Amino acid sequence: MAAKAQDFTTAMKDMMGAFPVDTKAMDDAFKTTATLNEKLSGVALEAAGKSTEISTKWAKDTLSKLAEMSKAKTEPADYAKAMTDFASAQAETAAENMSAFAEIAKKVQMDTVELMMAAGKDMTEDASAAIKKATNDATAAAKKAAPAS
Repeated sequence: MAAKAQDFTTAMKDMMGAFPVDTKAMDDAFKTTATLNEKLSGVALEAAGKSTEISTKWAKDTLSKLAEMSKAKTEPADYAKAMTDFASAQAETAAENMSAFAEIAKKVQMDTVELMMAAGKDMTEDASAAIKKATNDATAAAKKAAPAS
């Protein structure tokens, strides 16, 4: 009885050995995902850097204009004019900066779509190659394991 159990174990090992597991497909999928994550992080970091530059410039411009507006005036009407000039300049600057932020967002969106489409293509190709190889390996293993007629 023990001999039959041992024979069954050996037969199972032989059968499992006939169907080798190929980890290359998993490695390729991992590398594709890691590369995609790296590229997406690059897009996000570039956008964050550009946004920070815009925000910093905007803040410096605002402080400069506030300093000008805060200077002592000789005529009371000059204070009203300084406030009006400041408000007008701020509205113009806000429009320019919001447009710049919109351009950054648009570029992030376009780059992200482009990366996702490329990654989808790569993943599809990897999956197709893995399936084809697995089918070929399984067919070869099945032929090898089949009893000779």
